[in-house]
Amino acid sequence: MEDYRTVRGTATGEYEEKKSRFIAQLSFADSEEAAVAFLEQVRAANRTARHNVYAYRLRVGNRERYSDDGEPAKTAGTPALEVLQHSGLTDLIVVVTRYFGGVLLGTGGLVRAYTTATARALENAEVVTVRSVVELQVTVDYALYERASLLIDAAGAKQAPPEFADRVTLRWQMPEHTEAPLLEQLRELTRGSAQVTVSDPFYAPF
Repeated sequence: MEDYRTVRGTATGEYEEKKSRFIAQLSFADSEEAAVAFLEQVRAANRTARHNVYAYRLRVGNRERYSDDGEPAKTAGTPALEVLQHSGLTDLIVVVTRYFGGVLLGTGGLVRAYTTATARALENAEVVTVRSVVELQVTVDYALYERASLLIDAAGAKQAPPEFADRVTLRWQMPEHTEAPLLEQLRELTRGSAQVTVSDPFYAPF
């Protein structure tokens, strides 16, 4: 699987026109079940809203879905989906909740509102790259802990908090196939005594 870009967590964006409020809520979702669960969560929190329009993109199967949720065809879900498509991101869902202000906006006004609300949520989102990574672990003496930690940081890895006992255990993640130089440095630092465990590759934001 190739690296891909998505969002971490959730983000919101709002747009208001003629007293109608459009609240876009964006979330990471890597399956149909996760997307539907987020949609239901937003619906439950906005039961008095006139519409809860949604659009989502999933990497697996290149699936895309949207709903106008009672708005005129192609004025709500379609523009929201187009914003997601143009972003190049996948594994995400946006739900745009509309609280009706009593004035009809017309086709152009609706497209502008749903497009803008979705775009603002994307602007507020934390974009991450998901790639194939490995998790590594090594246990060293206290005398070598600081130097080992500095080597790991210098390699661009993401360290977890160390565990302190009789010795210090370090854990970190780094992109697959980039670990070899660091392993050699750790062997040199520990004069060959370092026993570094390397996990099977898995996909995670990095």
